[in-house]
This record gives sequence, structure tokens and C-alpha cells, in this order.
Amino acid sequence: MIKIRLSRGGTKKRPVYKVVIADSRRARDGRFIEKVGFFNPLLPKDKKERVGLEAERIKYWLGQGAQPTTRVARILGENGIIAMPANGSNPSKAIPKKERKKEGDEAAPAAEAPKEEAPKAEAAPAAEAPKEEAK
Repeated sequence: MIKIRLSRGGTKKRPVYKVVIADSRRARDGRFIEKVGFFNPLLPKDKKERVGLEAERIKYWLGQGAQPTTRVARILGENGIIAMPANGSNPSKAIPKKERKKEGDEAAPAAEAPKEEAPKAEAAPAAEAPKEEAK
């Protein structure tokens, strides 16, 4: 299967990507059929130099049955070459375990949070009162 995907270049911690047409069985940075653009994630999103694409060649390869990867599909959608893909699901594993909420317990933690703060506020004046009496 032919894919439109990113091939990493640049130095350590300074990535620059080529948008390439490649066989899906090849290595990420390995042999490719054609380079059709570049992507520099270090530049701000509003800079013109962040993404460069050859729209005609990309449309040709899409017509030949090439499938863009999810990241490339977003880049192509932002540049108006294809329709913007739907947002994927954001898994709960990305959220720290302590902060994760179960689907059924969404209302319960919100109600518990003010209860936790209130006792702390009540405990503080009680702790200050004995200090004043000691003087």
C-alpha cells in the first residue's frame, strides 16, 4: 500500500519532516518514491515556512490510491488539499491517573471538591484561636 507520510530529518531535539510518498512496508526514514513537501513543527503555526506542499502531486497520488497518515491528513486538511479529518478520541491514559474520572462518577467528584476545601477553611481559624490565647 502506498502512503503519504512524514519522514524525519534534522538533528537531535530539532526535527524537520519531509512529506513523502512511500511504500508502507519501508522504514520511516528509508526509501521513498517522491518527496512532495516539508513540515517544520518548531516554527509557529502562523508562519508560512512551517509547511510547504506540492498540491498537484499530492492530488495525483491521492487519485492513485495513496492513503495519508493521520498527521499528514491533518496537515493536508489545514492547507485545503483534502477535507479536514474528524478529531480522534483522546484516551484517558493521557490524563494522570489521580486526575482521571470515570464516566459514571463525573458529578460526584465535583460535589466532593468544595467539601474538601470547606473543612480546611474551618480548621484554620480554630488553629489560630489557641495561639492568641497562649499570648
